[in-house]
Amino acid sequence: SEGFLAALEKEVKERSKQRKRNERLADALKEKGNDAFRKGDYGTAIQRYTEGLEKLRDKQELYTNRAQAYMKMQEYEKAIGDCEWALKCNDKSIKAYFLMGKAHLALEHYDKSRQCYEKILQIDPQKENLFRGCMNEVNLEEKRMRDEKKAMKEVESGNVAALSIKELLQKLERPDHNILYYTGGIRLLTGAVKSCTEQTLFRTNNGLGILMSNEVVRRGFCSERKNAAEVDLCVSLLLLWGAVCTGNEENQRLLLTHPDVKAQLPKLLSSGVPEIQKETLALISLFSANENGRRLLVKHQDLTKWLLILMTFISSTDARAGSAMDILSDLTGEDRFKTQCRVMLSTDVLPLFNQLLSSAKVVNQAALARCIGIMGNLCADADIRMQMAKSKECWQACLKLLDKSFAVSSAKFQECMFAVLGLMMNLLLESNVIIQCLAVDISGSCMSLLREKDGRIVTRAIGVLSRVLPASSTAVEEVVKGGVVKMMIKFLKAGGEITSNYAIKTLSICTRSNSQAQEELVTSDKRFRLLLQFLDSQNEMIVANAAFCLGQCLGVPGAATSLLGTSVVMVLLKHAGGDAIRTSVQENAAIALGKLCVAEPRY
Repeated sequence: SEGFLAALEKEVKERSKQRKRNERLADALKEKGNDAFRKGDYGTAIQRYTEGLEKLRDKQELYTNRAQAYMKMQEYEKAIGDCEWALKCNDKSIKAYFLMGKAHLALEHYDKSRQCYEKILQIDPQKENLFRGCMNEVNLEEKRMRDEKKAMKEVESGNVAALSIKELLQKLERPDHNILYYTGGIRLLTGAVKSCTEQTLFRTNNGLGILMSNEVVRRGFCSERKNAAEVDLCVSLLLLWGAVCTGNEENQRLLLTHPDVKAQLPKLLSSGVPEIQKETLALISLFSANENGRRLLVKHQDLTKWLLILMTFISSTDARAGSAMDILSDLTGEDRFKTQCRVMLSTDVLPLFNQLLSSAKVVNQAALARCIGIMGNLCADADIRMQMAKSKECWQACLKLLDKSFAVSSAKFQECMFAVLGLMMNLLLESNVIIQCLAVDISGSCMSLLREKDGRIVTRAIGVLSRVLPASSTAVEEVVKGGVVKMMIKFLKAGGEITSNYAIKTLSICTRSNSQAQEELVTSDKRFRLLLQFLDSQNEMIVANAAFCLGQCLGVPGAATSLLGTSVVMVLLKHAGGDAIRTSVQENAAIALGKLCVAEPRY
């Protein structure tokens, strides 16, 4: 028996050594296969992966890599077979399910493709974005095939409208006609596109290819300086594309991936020809208004200059300004758009933006207000926010717009003021030398707005105060001299939660180091009735700042004594020993309690 065990142990060791040798060989063959795959030699890649599997049958990566090569060779059934083997090696292989989903999609097995992608989400819920993208691809492909089958039936049944698309395209394909002939044909074709069927037939009959390979049409579309006939042709093309792309994702994809269209869109926006700009904006709006379209725009367009180009339309008095802002508003939620906006922000975008702010009286104020709001939303990107906050000229332009002597009493201008204050609040999330230098001017401008009739503007002005005052002790001194304490108490008595939040924060900053502010608060808030009221708030930030203000004011003679007979001790004890999420609640309450006991021994 000892001999048998020894032999068995020897065999196990030998098998282990052999496996390690096979693993090294399989890895080497995998790398050779990967190298061939990168070079586009998919046949050789498949051969090397197969040789690797002969060395090691349970190596999952070799199955998924070979499946990927089979996909490139359009051998989808073989790819599915390899993915199934990969899952026998590792039933949680996301790559295997991903490739299998792609293969089933290519074979028009839509439900099986969806099941593969659902497995990915079950394995790793963090793959939500991948899952959504894959499911969207399946849905679009299924719709495309369904539309094409339906369109073919319409043609086979002799539907006049369906047949007219092919006939018109055949006429437009004829060479050597003048530009007016093609413009007229394009107009007729646009009128013939009334439903998804005609849109599909435009695509299946190579409508885009026919038009853009026609030398007369292409020259008129791409020319730098267009004459009247070329302008008419260009507008006609844009109207046609709008007709064939409305609600049709596949046509949208084909249009945006065409080289001439990709290159010309930003040029058409900058053309200076109102008719062309109007229809270009309308076409782009089709894309930006939905998720699939935005994805196509950020993937296939260089959007680096788009913020600058679209911002120029604010000087327009017609509908172009609103359309441009609609597009920008749609794009600001896309991370890739924000990334591309960084490139020209300081050098080109901000100088134009500052100029628009300084010219607020004469530009399209409704569009300007929206543009300011869009810039504020872009500040969610830390790099964009930092660049803007460092621009002294940007701050000065904002302050000029808020200046009473510059402002005009119109509803549209009020919206501009409201938007600028929101932008400033976002920029004040940064801290830099420029903000410190301009803190007195910024706070002074906000103080002058506290008497505005528009409560929204007042609330945001207080919000800006709450964020700018920490940057400058001089600014704090100036606003205290200007009566900020009494103003904040007035707003605390009358304001809603947002206003109260900003106002109590402003008071906490002023009372932190300014004795005049502390004394005024004690005098204005008899027996701290207001602060005690806010200590019972459900808003932890308000509670923390109320406790802080109370603690800062307890050094004023008689302040602590005035609280005798109130429930202040129990309230502070409750917060100091409570379970608030914000630790500043416990800390500020405990500090205030300690100062209370020091100032008034009877506690």
